Amino acid sequence: MIRSWPAMAGALAAIAAILGALLAAPDTADGWRWLHWICKPLATVLILAMAWRARPPLSLRYRRRVLAGLGFALLGDVLLMLPGNLFVPGLAAFLLGHVAFLAAWLDDSRFAIRPLGLLACLLAACGLLWLLWSHVAAPLRVPVVVYALVLATMAGQAVGRAWQHASTGDARALPSRIAALGALLFMVSDSLIAWDRFRHALPLATLWILGSYYPAIGLIAWSVRKAPDRVP
Repeated sequence: MIRSWPAMAGALAAIAAILGALLAAPDTADGWRWLHWICKPLATVLILAMAWRARPPLSLRYRRRVLAGLGFALLGDVLLMLPGNLFVPGLAAFLLGHVAFLAAWLDDSRFAIRPLGLLACLLAACGLLWLLWSHVAAPLRVPVVVYALVLATMAGQAVGRAWQHASTGDARALPSRIAALGALLFMVSDSLIAWDRFRHALPLATLWILGSYYPAIGLIAWSVRKAPDRVP
């Protein structure tokens, strides 16, 4: 039996995410598309609620920044889901979300605390940009480059933060590892979006994209909760 609100919210978010992914398929009957429009943002709302209700939080400031990031992710979900060409506004919403997540990681770690982690993520982003460059329309190149670098910086900082806390063995070690995994999955999800949009249509693209996106934000939300103290 699910006893806690965060666990219940996580379970409901998983159900909504699965429905949202299935109903986003191109061959979904138009009569059912409205259910996709409900389930996709609903999953993010429930994940946001899971972070809001997490007790005890690592810190109130950390939770506020993660909530801000999830809020911008929710806005991006809605903008990218609606009919019309809202790719750039959606990209801007997610960009602000990554800035908020980066601010959360900086709550308890110095910027580039482990330069190798940051460098690895930046190199991965630059490699993907190199592969996609000739396929990206000229008006989108600057927004896409800025977004990719901010995303990679966010993920690289998360990796460095987890590396730092793992070496000290403090109470933030587990939550920081969870956040780093979520940040890396966010990079995977957005890389799949970029490849599918600009380079080559991926088979079952929605399944892979949302299948990495929802675990990404779910893990970031989960990282808000402070790990229980170890018993010596």
